[in-house]
Amino acid sequence: MKIPPTLVLIFSIIVLFGILTWIVPAGEFKRVEKAGRTVVVPGTYTQVASQPQGIGKILSAPVKGFVQAAFVIVLVFIAGAAFGVVNATGAVNSGIEVLAGAVEKSIVLQRVMIPILMSLFSLAGATFGMSEEVLAFILIFIPFARALGYDSIVGVAIPFVGAGVGFASAFLNPFTVGVAQGIADLPLFSGIEFRLVMWVVFTGLAIAFVSRYAAKIKKNPGLSPVYSLDIDRGEKKDPTLLGALSTRQKVVLLVLAATLVSLVVGALKFDWYITEIGALFLGMGILAGIVGRLSMKEFSDSFVSGAKDMLTAALVVACSRGILVIATEGKIIDTILDAMTGIVRQAHPVISAYAMLVVQFTLHFLVPSGSGQAALSMPIMTPLADLLGITRQTAVLVFQYGDGFNSLILPTSGVTMGVLAIAKIPYEKWLKWVIPLQVILYGVGMIFIAIAVTIKWGPL
Repeated sequence: MKIPPTLVLIFSIIVLFGILTWIVPAGEFKRVEKAGRTVVVPGTYTQVASQPQGIGKILSAPVKGFVQAAFVIVLVFIAGAAFGVVNATGAVNSGIEVLAGAVEKSIVLQRVMIPILMSLFSLAGATFGMSEEVLAFILIFIPFARALGYDSIVGVAIPFVGAGVGFASAFLNPFTVGVAQGIADLPLFSGIEFRLVMWVVFTGLAIAFVSRYAAKIKKNPGLSPVYSLDIDRGEKKDPTLLGALSTRQKVVLLVLAATLVSLVVGALKFDWYITEIGALFLGMGILAGIVGRLSMKEFSDSFVSGAKDMLTAALVVACSRGILVIATEGKIIDTILDAMTGIVRQAHPVISAYAMLVVQFTLHFLVPSGSGQAALSMPIMTPLADLLGITRQTAVLVFQYGDGFNSLILPTSGVTMGVLAIAKIPYEKWLKWVIPLQVILYGVGMIFIAIAVTIKWGPL
């Protein structure tokens, strides 16, 4: 069965949830403020007046999604525009060709390039929760991967899968582990030793999966599911660029490198988010234009062209957020959560923990935000874990897996769909490629969950 184009798929999901608001009873949990966050009060679910979403609401959902996701969309446009200016200087293409040429000449570099880069992105996901920031790296790693003889999937997988696996197996991520442990009344970042082991295992599995695929594609490019799409990109190696980096282009690359380093440091040390990151990229674009000595017209044209290339990604992000708009306004999220918690009761603790994983996995489709899902689910899952004889630390772990690994395929996530839109990879091709990795990650994750339940991993 062929999956429809991304925008059609997302709008179909909006329609589906609109229909569900006519079928699923509306309901709400009471919510209270705790440590600066709004959390659910367990056992307070009540049905409320139905809020069915008609055609008008369905059609307006993407518009409201555009408004609610405005910051992410602006970041997408600004990043695209800034990279458009950088690309106009020729620095990125020249730098990639020079680096790719150096890697091609060294067997050692060829073997360690993917493991080192994915490990760095995984570390970023595990520590400061790299998520939206990945969007900027897609524009760099696709041409880099292709220059090395790989395909655009490898270019996406290095930053996206790397950061995603780190996010799911995080040991210091304040947006998932920190929030979930705070709600569960656990010491902040407790259990770090067990999580460090998991991070190493999952990062290693992801690296092995991507490296094996990359080696296969390099040997036979025709095996790539995006082979024809990559040919249509029209991006080819230009041997004349090897060793042809001008002084100006080297300075532009230094500006780019400084920007990316500043992004990481700012997010980690100074709590930078979309506004600050957007300003950083805007400054990069302006400085690159000055250093690269682009004329005003060249700067303006490349800036607009770069932003124009991000139009599909922006529409995808808006429509993805529209799914959450429909589910929220139809008041069916809490009803679905209440119904799901009923399936985890009265079973062996390990089976109950697996059932909790299914709940968290499903809930993530409705709440793409990691911290948002923690605030919604953990107040319910924490006392439920106590009743089932499952430690609260294990409940947090189950939340991490259901939230993190799912993000690699989540059609309701603006980041996931934005990455694929920027990379121009159809959702069905990505899904077909990443599903085997998902099976591996969840399979190993279930082993870790069983171990955590068996050893009564604590504290609490």
